[in-house]
Amino acid sequence: MPFDHNDHYHRWLLRTARRLGGPGPALDVGCGTGAFARRLAAAGYPVEGIDPSSEVIAAARAATAGPNPRFREADVTTAALPRDHYAVITALASLHHVPFETVTKLRDALAPGGTLLILGCAPDRTALDHAYGLVSVPLNAAARLACWARDRVTGRRPPPRPPVKTPTMPLSAIRRRAAELLPGARVRRRLFWRHTLVYRRPSEPAPTLTSPVS
Repeated sequence: MPFDHNDHYHRWLLRTARRLGGPGPALDVGCGTGAFARRLAAAGYPVEGIDPSSEVIAAARAATAGPNPRFREADVTTAALPRDHYAVITALASLHHVPFETVTKLRDALAPGGTLLILGCAPDRTALDHAYGLVSVPLNAAARLACWARDRVTGRRPPPRPPVKTPTMPLSAIRRRAAELLPGARVRRRLFWRHTLVYRRPSEPAPTLTSPVS
């Protein structure tokens, strides 16, 4: 597939990261061949990309000039992540490969005021889900044709594709769990069978309520 649905959202994700995340280190979870990690690096972030696939990590390193971003073969569910560290954490079409509760590990790795940006996948279950899918079909066909024509002209070869897993958690459940685990997170349905989740960690801990002394 020459048209990558994730690439379509790179500009929006980068704008949101710069607007909400502030300066500091960034982590790209499920980085694949590193396309978005390189965009973060070009925007001035020191970036680490992690992915469990050795093949795509090798391709990411081969496509990257210089030390930033750096890539590591790792599974986010078992990888050691520093607490209170990252200004921005991104995950593009990768979190449906792991339990949703993994977001708590990413939340804890954010520095105060840091931002978690998820571009996610979910199965179509509701009439609105299917409506967005129907709108996406002709747009997707047109984009694929344009990318195919570009690649024929330029001779560009597509990079290796990371492993694909069918999402099973519907958007309604994602909204519910996000409200529990990431208070204040904003979840929005998007075209091309995607949704976004934006969570900003509070800059200061919530005040502890104490009972008045009688």
